[in-house]
Amino acid sequence: MKIITWNINSVRKRLDLLKTLLEKEKPDVICLQETKVQDADFPQSFFEETGYGNVMFQGQKSYNGVAIASQQKLTPVPEKEVGPFMPTRFIAAKHESGVRVFNFYVPAGGDEPDPEVNPKFRDKLDFLEAMSDWSTAIKNPIKKSVLVGDLNVAPLATDVWSHKKLLKVVTHTPVETNLLEKVMNSGNWLDAVRHHFGDEETLFSWWSYRARDWRAANKGRRLDHVWMGKDLEKSLTDIDILDDVRGWDTPSDHAPISATFSL
Repeated sequence: MKIITWNINSVRKRLDLLKTLLEKEKPDVICLQETKVQDADFPQSFFEETGYGNVMFQGQKSYNGVAIASQQKLTPVPEKEVGPFMPTRFIAAKHESGVRVFNFYVPAGGDEPDPEVNPKFRDKLDFLEAMSDWSTAIKNPIKKSVLVGDLNVAPLATDVWSHKKLLKVVTHTPVETNLLEKVMNSGNWLDAVRHHFGDEETLFSWWSYRARDWRAANKGRRLDHVWMGKDLEKSLTDIDILDDVRGWDTPSDHAPISATFSL
């Protein structure tokens, strides 16, 4: 079972790229964030034509939006597993294999890492706290579950281009990284990417549009994540950050991440 997560930064703008990605990688499941389209205008016919007609989505015009699409049957998870999240930032489905897929788009948090003066940062911290409560509530324990998405936090020093310079920059501040660790521990989740590559290798999944040559500058951050329940640890066979996609024409500023499990 191959799962890809990608902050696509407008699904309708990047349908050609998405088609190429699906044809090249042939995932069983693809999870998208920041689709930026209200439900009435979601390009469902595209997914049907490309073989991913089993699709669930929640969105709004111009902002946010999440979707899960699969070659195989998807069903909703129980109501108790949905949680208190803004619908356009969270969606979940159970794959016909029995694996539950939870797809998150955590708020970016604005520019100022002070919740007293920046409401966007407060919203981000509150969202992460809610994730921790949700994760605790559904644990018991978490089985056959994968959590993916743009979590907008780069937790490790090797997840950013400069640990020292970014300690006071939103996405890598201690309050955010500590909260993300709390979320992980609350559900006994494993970071599948780090489980595969180890903690010492520098890994990025996002590069700013501001860099004239993003690859040469390589001032990236690992904001996109794949987590798994501990029961899937031995089933994980491969992880790949598809950074070549960041170099395609009119790309998202995020690269997709692919995770493959032998179930």
